[in-house]
Amino acid sequence: MRRTFPSRLAAPLFALLLVGAAEPARDAAPPSSPKPRSLSGTVLFRDDFSDGLAKWANETHGAWTVSKGMLRADLPDEKQARAFLYAGSEEWRDYALDFDVCGMRGVDKGAAVRVQGQSGFAADLRGGSYQDVVAHVREWPVGKAAARNVNGTWNHVRIEARGERFRVFVNGKLVIDVTDDARPQGRIALAAYTGGVGQCTAWFDNVVVTQLK
Repeated sequence: MRRTFPSRLAAPLFALLLVGAAEPARDAAPPSSPKPRSLSGTVLFRDDFSDGLAKWANETHGAWTVSKGMLRADLPDEKQARAFLYAGSEEWRDYALDFDVCGMRGVDKGAAVRVQGQSGFAADLRGGSYQDVVAHVREWPVGKAAARNVNGTWNHVRIEARGERFRVFVNGKLVIDVTDDARPQGRIALAAYTGGVGQCTAWFDNVVVTQLK
């Protein structure tokens, strides 16, 4: 005789199966990170995370960890959660921030330059159905462009701040070029965000800040 499960168990069992299927992406390690790029200019800051988070100010404890020589951001599964990691000096003015990032779950990950307090010029690399990059000053969008970044792949982002001009490059391609006088100087921040999807697991590596003349 074929056995059947009581109908009252079907929904909870199905939910458990779905949860189990979704977790491997959170726990999986990304592909090996790219080799550091050769960059011109005086280096103001560099981190390959061989010393953990010693060079960073972590104001979202628990979200940021170092594993396998890379930085991992993992946020709770709730909508609109954010996590930031800060480094550098608020006296920095004209500089470029380069970093490699690999999203594993969710959509949003990126960084900000000229950060004062908790606001600056930010670039949000969005995966999922978006496949774009959005630039913000504070909460205001100031630029947007297509940028392919499939989860499970590494992408190189460069953000330049020179005078009132801000430029964003994704994998070597200039995608955003705007001017804004809101932030003349400030430190850097790495950012992870769950957004409306309610998920975010992302990895970072090869963070370098170089001075721009």
